[in-house]
Amino acid sequence: MPHRTIHLFRKGLRLHDNPTLLAALKSSEVVYPVYILDRKFLTSAVKMGTLRWHFLLQCLEDLQSNLKKLNSCLWIIQGEYEAVLREHVQKWNISQVTLDNEIEPFYKQMERTIQDMGKEMGFEVFSLVAHTLYDVSRIVELNKGIAPLTYKRFLHILTLLGDPEMPVQEVAAEDAQKLSPLPEEGLDEQYRLPLPEDLGISKEYLSPWRGGETTGLLQLKEHLNNQGWVAKFKKPRTIPNSLLPSTTGLSPYFSFGCLSVRTFFHRLSKIYAQSKNHSLPPVSLQGQLLWREFFYTVASSTPNFTKMVGNPICLQIKWYQDAEKLHKWKTGKTGFPWIDAIMTQLHQEGWIHHFARHAVACFLTRGDLWISWEEGMQVFEELLLDADYSINAGNWMWLSASAFFHQYTRIFCPVRFGKRTDPEGQYIRKYLPVLKNFPSKYIYEPWAAPEEAQIEADCIIGKDYPFPMVNHKEASNHNLQLMKQVREEQYKTAQLTRGDMDDPMETRLKREHPEENAQKGKRARSREQV
Repeated sequence: MPHRTIHLFRKGLRLHDNPTLLAALKSSEVVYPVYILDRKFLTSAVKMGTLRWHFLLQCLEDLQSNLKKLNSCLWIIQGEYEAVLREHVQKWNISQVTLDNEIEPFYKQMERTIQDMGKEMGFEVFSLVAHTLYDVSRIVELNKGIAPLTYKRFLHILTLLGDPEMPVQEVAAEDAQKLSPLPEEGLDEQYRLPLPEDLGISKEYLSPWRGGETTGLLQLKEHLNNQGWVAKFKKPRTIPNSLLPSTTGLSPYFSFGCLSVRTFFHRLSKIYAQSKNHSLPPVSLQGQLLWREFFYTVASSTPNFTKMVGNPICLQIKWYQDAEKLHKWKTGKTGFPWIDAIMTQLHQEGWIHHFARHAVACFLTRGDLWISWEEGMQVFEELLLDADYSINAGNWMWLSASAFFHQYTRIFCPVRFGKRTDPEGQYIRKYLPVLKNFPSKYIYEPWAAPEEAQIEADCIIGKDYPFPMVNHKEASNHNLQLMKQVREEQYKTAQLTRGDMDDPMETRLKREHPEENAQKGKRARSREQV
């Protein structure tokens, strides 16, 4: 007997390559597309900031619009998800609830709660993998029941699995007839899309990224039309302080599930097949999707993945606790223009280049302030549009050299690194207008400018813009010794995630510092300042 189904949208906010929704339509007489806007859950488990709330509302508005084209609607219901689901299972006489399979502990707990509710109330629960390229539990299974902890080992397991499954077809017209029709009088107040002010957030939205499947697919199409750029793309060659994204900028759409990673992967494969010479993992575009998959896989079976304590793959480090320094870093008041411009862009737009992320993360943790990566991870979780449980935590462990990354002697210089790709400081002038009149020779270190130059620039250091909060050379030298000691004392833990394949960050550093290769085994210096 066909089901009466609620399809519960969580992250997969799209109609293309949505296997769970498609399966629901094939097994049901009617499917209610539902999004439960549980503010308590989204602020406690996910910790969404204002920009991410705006982006989510735009995603829901777009999904609502696309469903209306199919003469259906998205039932957006505010409230605690368990109470909402109970009410509407009864109200609509539901016999099945479908939802995408997710790996985050809070989503897994939600699924268990719904499974228990189903046993109690008599409805079935059905889920499929849709947010990742593979079923990551299968990767763990093939690796003898444990997650592969190095990228090289991870890629080896993928050779046993082959390519990811092909995307499923979009919802066809005949299937769409099973979607719950839009009520003749329209959605009443209970089910409408809330406005930002309804959620107590600002109306203002500065980010150039607009949420939704429609925009995401357009962005994807634009990038894939430039097949030469796609084939030759190498992540280390992108520019961290370009005024427009030098990468794809698609990550927010993947994070919210507006875009299917399988769709992107297989469209890339077609382009690669037509190209004689194309980039390979880990630096290619497909390589970036596989890095995403790697972190999802490790996170799926690592206890306390987003914490240091109780996390078996993470070095246990006695980080400093300094609320004032953390606040200066978060609000872009460190006194280092390159760092402060990055944090300003993050607050305004919800996105920064991956090398910019590397720079501010290194500064906060092992480079200058010796503050826990968990603090930085939480700031990124709040502010980044593409914040993601697995990738965010994985990258912060990486950049703090707590796991995965082992070239810990390479420390980002908060002056030289940005200057290398933007010597005129156009990026700083855009995001820190207080410094816009400084000569280029001082824009990265305005404290070194003579008094006359500061007066002429209408910016007095110490008054209009802060002095550097630390002496970078002294702080980084001290922290390097601390990290060296930690890694010696916890050698076994450090080796767990140690692989011999270059990651994109190391590849760029080696290219910019070829003298490193000549000095292997007999280092003349104790570290690299990048």
